[in-house]
Amino acid sequence: MSKKKKSLAQKINVLRASVMGANDGILSVAGIVLGVAGATSDNFAIFISGFAGMLAGTVSMAMGEYVSVNTQKDSQRMAIQKEKKLLKNNYQQEFDFVKQNYLKTGMKKELAEKATTEMMGKDALATTVRERFSFDINKITSPYAAAIASMISFPTGSLLPLASILLFPEQYRVISTFISVVIALSITGYVAAKLGNANKIKSLFRNVVAGIITMIITYLIGTIIS
Repeated sequence: MSKKKKSLAQKINVLRASVMGANDGILSVAGIVLGVAGATSDNFAIFISGFAGMLAGTVSMAMGEYVSVNTQKDSQRMAIQKEKKLLKNNYQQEFDFVKQNYLKTGMKKELAEKATTEMMGKDALATTVRERFSFDINKITSPYAAAIASMISFPTGSLLPLASILLFPEQYRVISTFISVVIALSITGYVAAKLGNANKIKSLFRNVVAGIITMIITYLIGTIIS
């Protein structure tokens, strides 16, 4: 028996989880290593702090994504079960509900009747769930896929600030990490907006500003503590 292929929407949701996981990895570990770098020049202290943050963040992101998507999936399952009962007990009521939704879009009565008949005849459950609950029963994201995507992408994103803070000479490592993180956050902010059909400039700007504020605050706190 062959496995069911993922729809484009499911693939995009998993890709979005990957991008956001990488984004969180970049920002979280950058905050940690810059904060520690502000307090000490000890490379081992910086490395072990960043590494610990990477491990903790990886587990946290994976588990958080799994729980979040599972909760959403449980709600969707309940909605599907509810709709099955409604179709079984009062099909005409559900037919009229879908038809009214089409009429609200400005569709003419005859066309709305025809469209409803065709859609309900093709897949009554998918049609009514989409109209009542605004999701597609054939495009539900797997919690396992989302968790694995985050588990891989978070540490991948974490490697950038960790490498930047350790590989550059001491006098340049803070500014080099700052610049590399800003560039990386610009990329993840843009890609996340593109996947979510959001305003790309606003998303990029918001992502970069949040990163800059995080890095400045953590570095200043580390400097003050030292």
